[in-house]
Amino acid sequence: MRGEATVLHADLDAFYASVEQRDAPALRGRPVIVGGGVVLAASYEAKARGVRTAMGGRQARELCPDAVVVPPRMEAYSEASRAVFAIFRDTTPLVEGLSIDEAFLEVGGLRRLAGTPEQVAVRLRERVLAEAGLAISVGVARTKFLAKVASAVSKPNGLLVVEPEREQEFLLPLPVERLWGVGAVTAEKLHRLGIRTVGQLAELEEATAERILGRATGAHLHALARLRDPRPVDSTRRRSSIGSQRALGNRARSPDELDVILTQIIDRLARRLRDGDRLCRTVVLRLRFGDYEKATRSRTVRIPTDSTAVLLASARDLLTAAHPEIAARGITLLGISFSHLTRSDTLQPELPIDWSDGARLDSVLDAVRTRFGAASVSRATHLDRDPGLSAPLLPEHE
Repeated sequence: MRGEATVLHADLDAFYASVEQRDAPALRGRPVIVGGGVVLAASYEAKARGVRTAMGGRQARELCPDAVVVPPRMEAYSEASRAVFAIFRDTTPLVEGLSIDEAFLEVGGLRRLAGTPEQVAVRLRERVLAEAGLAISVGVARTKFLAKVASAVSKPNGLLVVEPEREQEFLLPLPVERLWGVGAVTAEKLHRLGIRTVGQLAELEEATAERILGRATGAHLHALARLRDPRPVDSTRRRSSIGSQRALGNRARSPDELDVILTQIIDRLARRLRDGDRLCRTVVLRLRFGDYEKATRSRTVRIPTDSTAVLLASARDLLTAAHPEIAARGITLLGISFSHLTRSDTLQPELPIDWSDGARLDSVLDAVRTRFGAASVSRATHLDRDPGLSAPLLPEHE
């Protein structure tokens, strides 16, 4: 087998709940649920009782009546994430962040200075615990995909090294759900055909996998099952999309409620665009229905923009078109992504400049929120709403 196991995937354990337990010693060892109306995160003590992320709060409390329910503190989680990523970057310059609580690290060039990849991983875990007060699981492998699987298998608070000569022994017996990109719908398709392990998928011809799962998905998953993943750790990659999503639980949501959630997401993402001097070309609506099947809808604007009004109008059109399906199937998650991003200084402005699109208002609102806080200005439609609708938005995990 070519190559060496030099890629680390580091993933903080039950991140939001772990931060709560770190900051409140009385919560340690107890089942903790972050979020009331919908579970945003659960400690391992709560997970052992069946509590899962995105579960409705009532169901979670029925499964675990002695759980301590705490409100989310997104600023505390962001601060903890920054501290951990500083440790990552102090370990190696080759860090590729995936989300607020996980990253890939390439450590192959550190052998003379810091020892073997396993030794680097051991010290990384020790530093994160000592300096950030958090447990972290690390997988070490030859490829990013295998490293990610290894960290998941090692949880909680574990370290697993997959040496090249035992990759097949490690991967092939695992359930197909361990493959990066296999969700409930894809898993069900494979299960109906008697394909339950990675090894069974690897035995198929690539054309057969493509016929079952679609050309792109089939080719991707078949390649992973056969241990093909040539992607390097890319520390220079600039995100081509940004997004946030809201888990909604299982109760019915009215169009007005969904619109409130949509505007909250758009307001926040549009401000992030402007803060980063980026423009968006495509708005993507992400839905998860009551049966947990996922769907996406997208719309591309004529000229890249950072205008809240323009982006909200596109997102509302997409959501309105999806209302009949939502009414029939229910909805458990609503998300928005802005993709095909470009730098704002690369766009030639059109003349005459028209301020009627709200650009001046966007600038004023951004300035107020920067000085007085994100909650200092709110839309009238957000007032006197169910507090559950005001819960923090979750960053997407890519």
